[in-house]
Amino acid sequence: MKYNFNDKKGGIFDVIETSMLKFSSKSLKKDCYKIIWAKGEDVTIGVDGYRILVKKNHLLFASSLNKLEFELENQDVLLYAFNREFYCIRDHDEEVSCNGFLFLGSSVPLIVELNEKEIKSFSLLYEFFIEEFETVDLIQGEMLLVLLKRLLIKSVRIARKMMPVEDMPDTKLDSIRKFSLLVEMHFKEKHKVSDYAELMNMTSKSLSNLFARYHTKSPLKVITSRIMLEAKRLLDFSDKNINEIAFDLGFEEASHFSKLFKNYVGQSPKQYKEK
Repeated sequence: MKYNFNDKKGGIFDVIETSMLKFSSKSLKKDCYKIIWAKGEDVTIGVDGYRILVKKNHLLFASSLNKLEFELENQDVLLYAFNREFYCIRDHDEEVSCNGFLFLGSSVPLIVELNEKEIKSFSLLYEFFIEEFETVDLIQGEMLLVLLKRLLIKSVRIARKMMPVEDMPDTKLDSIRKFSLLVEMHFKEKHKVSDYAELMNMTSKSLSNLFARYHTKSPLKVITSRIMLEAKRLLDFSDKNINEIAFDLGFEEASHFSKLFKNYVGQSPKQYKEK
């Protein structure tokens, strides 16, 4: 079943359940946030050219920048898709606290697992969505928006369990989310921890200590991972040479880029592209 809502301001909200139909990623509207729930079986989703296995009862969160590729036919998968005109994650982040947490720009999408209690809760929420899609009146959009916020808030609560410290204070979580967003915005020109610490009005030491306590990676590793992810995408899908890619990613010397890439990936950019 496919359910769709469009408002006068260009807002789009779609819910697609594929157990009884054939559905392709080509049918997804552009510039939408996507939430994919593999309800009944494992599914493989292409994300920005890479294949990702989404196991049964796992949720995948993809931003409007992630390019998805999949073909589903009579597979028990549930998809939610909405654009910024319907609900802007960035402008209303205080309401759901998911920006830089559930949706990480064009970085590798977050995947979370649902337990039995959460499966029942999300299944019930889906029934509420269907009820509202079938109730066409003046407040339909508002009701769907309320349910979407509930879906996002419940997802944030589950995702927080994946953090090294589940009971992380909200102030610490906000700092980590802010850092993630800043990296997504500036990774091509800012490569140092001190660059981001300055933007956050923190010292580099304070930022590093925060991540040592509440994260599995250091700030520098987060920055480097994001740069290397983009480097691999450019090597895989663009016609740019290594010097051009190095320049695009903010390196003054291609040799510096090549050295960092080899240390991170285990082979030179040239060897990676040839393979």
